[in-house]
Amino acid sequence: MSDMTLHPETRIALFQRKEIRRTIHNNEWWFVITDVIAALTDSVDPQGYLKDMRRRDPEIAKGWGQIATPLSIATRGGPQNLNCANTEGIFRLIQSIPNPKAEPFKRWLARVGYERIQEIEDPELATKRTRAIYKAKGYSDDWIEKRMRSIAIRDELTDEWKKRGVKEQREYAILTAEISHATFGLTPSQYAEFKRLKRENLRDHMNDLELIFSMLGEAATTEIARNRDAQGFPQNKQVANEGGTVAGNARRELEKKSGRKVVTSENYLALTQSARRVKQLRGKFAVKQPKKS
Repeated sequence: MSDMTLHPETRIALFQRKEIRRTIHNNEWWFVITDVIAALTDSVDPQGYLKDMRRRDPEIAKGWGQIATPLSIATRGGPQNLNCANTEGIFRLIQSIPNPKAEPFKRWLARVGYERIQEIEDPELATKRTRAIYKAKGYSDDWIEKRMRSIAIRDELTDEWKKRGVKEQREYAILTAEISHATFGLTPSQYAEFKRLKRENLRDHMNDLELIFSMLGEAATTEIARNRDAQGFPQNKQVANEGGTVAGNARRELEKKSGRKVVTSENYLALTQSARRVKQLRGKFAVKQPKKS
């Protein structure tokens, strides 16, 4: 399958505390295959495990083109094409993994798939679930509001690009980097490295001001593209630079007046890890109430 869709953001799902990256493709969840292998087998080399599995199971090797589809996934070095599979494909792979985790993973996969169906029927559910996840990680309500708005602005921008003939996954990544560099002086991959992030979503580790300026750069790009009726990649690349420059100029003006840099190396890794530890401790020391007779 050669039709690759770049979803605005890679989402992370948790199975028994193991992170599995996923993205929307053809209106359903697709999961990074090596992440699934790592979660089920605890293998330090999931790519090697997958190669061995394909050698052991000729049916998987034969139908690999129907199981795996390269999709754009956020990584520390920027978006990369990684082999992903939908629920049906993952079920097929699980059959070749002799592991006691297989059955609970099937149930987890079915639940995640069902949640997607619910979200298609009621789009507000996806927003509510995203808010709940951020809240559980320990983010403040004010930050969550800005993060949700940034997601909406990003979605609006990518929808606009799609209408204007920007379809290739690589082009989306270039335009995003253009806006980021003009806004902050850093590409997303450079920014993530500056914040010491690995697989984490960069915007989940931006503070209020960083989120505000990223939103300004993308909203300005959308507005300029509409007013100028930019068509195709070259015109939209110029617009992306101009939209990012609007935000970059505002950022530099604020830094001049405040005497402080907007871009910071701080991240929310400690916050989210602390929230997870608190949740684990609460579960460990929870006192069960005696049943009433």
